[in-house]
Formats: sequence, structure tokens, C-alpha cells
Amino acid sequence: MKMLKTLILALSLSALAVSCASKKKNGEEVGGVEGQALDSSISSQGINYDQMGSDSGNIAGLNTVHFDYDSANLDTQARKTLAENAEWIRSHADVTVQVEGHCDARGSVEYNLALGERRAKAVKSYLTSLGVDSKRMTIISYGEEKPLALGDTDSDYAKNRRANFVPLQ
Repeated sequence: MKMLKTLILALSLSALAVSCASKKKNGEEVGGVEGQALDSSISSQGINYDQMGSDSGNIAGLNTVHFDYDSANLDTQARKTLAENAEWIRSHADVTVQVEGHCDARGSVEYNLALGERRAKAVKSYLTSLGVDSKRMTIISYGEEKPLALGDTDSDYAKNRRANFVPLQ
């Protein structure tokens, strides 16, 4: 019975995602992340950064922050990392940064989406307090859907509880 409920929920969420994926606004297709215009061609956006964002480790000065289990609180290390990220964002005035909230696999789909959103909002709020224009940041929650580590050890879970930063143009 639980499996059937999970399947029905997954199908419902998939249908909702498809129906909300894009909408027309003033003749322009929008959707996805806080109303940003959709563009099916990443290369047409002129992005010169790794599409994995800070998770890739390839963008000097822009780093992923991690969270404790079941928490959206920023610890001392996260605040230090975010101060460095704020410098990077301010020095790249032509870039909008998408803050992605992620969770480990524990918890329901709904709970993890909400927790990922709280994490992304906490990061955006802190960066704003450091002087980063909030209009230059968007947020999205992936919950547990985009793990970095696929195992089920404490170390794997810790790698997946994060906020990733993806530069957009």
C-alpha cells in the first residue's frame, strides 16, 4: 500500500512539474526558477562556467556550502564560505547566481523539497546581508533529487546536504 501511495505521489508530482514547466508571459516563455526566461540552449546564454556550478570545484572563489542533518542553519564554516562567495558574486556583475538547495535521501520527497528551499533561502538571505543584490540571485530546491554521493553512509549523506551555486547569464 505504501509503495502504491508513493507511486501515485510521484506521478502526481511529475504531472505537476510538466504542467508548471513553462508558461507564456507577454509572449515570452518563462518558468523554472522564479520566472526566469527559459532557453533550451545553454550555449546561447553565453555561460563560460561549469554547468555543475560550485559542486564542480572548478569555479575559483565560488564554493558549495554544507549543512548539518535536518538543518538550514549556517554554521561558522558556511558563513566564511558565503563571505568568499559574496566577493565572487560582486566581482562578476554580469552574472546571476542560482542557489540550489539539496538534501540527503532521508525524509519524504515533500519534506526534502521544503528543507532544500529553506537552505537556499537561508543562503540567499545571508548573502543579501553581506551586500549582494537579491535580484542577482535565484533559488531552487532539488530536495534529494541531485545527489553528489550515491551511497548511504554518513559521509555520503553529508556531501548531499548542501547549497550549490550555479552562475547564469
